[in-house]
Amino acid sequence: MAPTGILLVDKPGGFTSHDVVARSRKLLQTRKVGHAGTLDPMATGLLVLGVGSSTRLLTFLVGADKEYVATIRLGQSTVTDDREGDRIAAAAEAQVRAIPAERIREGVAKLTGDILQRPSSVSAIKVDGKRSYDRVRSGEDVELPSRPVTVSEFVVTDIREATTDDGLAALDLEVRVVCSSGTYIRALARDLGDDLGVGGHLTALRRTRVGPFRVSDAVQLDAENYAGALHPAADVAADLFPTAQLDADQTLALEQGKRVKLPTTPDAPIVAALAPDGRLIGLVRVKKSETKVVVNFPVVQS
Repeated sequence: MAPTGILLVDKPGGFTSHDVVARSRKLLQTRKVGHAGTLDPMATGLLVLGVGSSTRLLTFLVGADKEYVATIRLGQSTVTDDREGDRIAAAAEAQVRAIPAERIREGVAKLTGDILQRPSSVSAIKVDGKRSYDRVRSGEDVELPSRPVTVSEFVVTDIREATTDDGLAALDLEVRVVCSSGTYIRALARDLGDDLGVGGHLTALRRTRVGPFRVSDAVQLDAENYAGALHPAADVAADLFPTAQLDADQTLALEQGKRVKLPTTPDAPIVAALAPDGRLIGLVRVKKSETKVVVNFPVVQS
């Protein structure tokens, strides 16, 4: 059998999400590997991979809420809004050191809730078919339009004075952020710094959760028995959706794309339909006890 399932990987710093996918293809000996949302090379933490037919589940994970821990440095702005970019401005030491903790928390409060956020120009968003970061690297001045995101939690857990390698004053904030998919944490750092009048950028970022899945349950890249860390699609679907247990006849019918009756299953836009052996057969919509297939999960032979 070809490998299939969902793999939770603790991405190391310096790797792109594509690097992790490419390495996983070699380790799992299959080409069919995808991910449910990128992490910048600088970032570490939870990257959710789909393998084999389970890549079909990734669509339902991309929009899940995320949790991060991060370090925001106040006092300097960079072209990329993180430590990877060239510095474009720096505030005077007296100005940086004079920022009261209460003023920082007020700035954070402004960036909490339903907000309009302007993504970093050095992002993977496409502008007329070309990635924004490619346009910036070719010398274009790109400013992306703001879009709605939700920051449900933005908490400062520590504030400490810092000094850059070349002697500039800074304040480092340790923060925890829970947000909707599509939120840029480095844009939060930039906007907080702008609100405080000293500039800001991200120096560290770690994703700790995607939907119900936590980095504490993730496997290290290149770990022994990497394939053994695959989570069955049925288990993952049961974490995401209500489930319906099928009998053998219903299983066969659903595999053939037919509608089946589930009289004891409440109406729901997505229900995980499980075979008698526990396999995930498909995700279905249930209305008035009748199913309509949203996506099936075939058993693929190697």
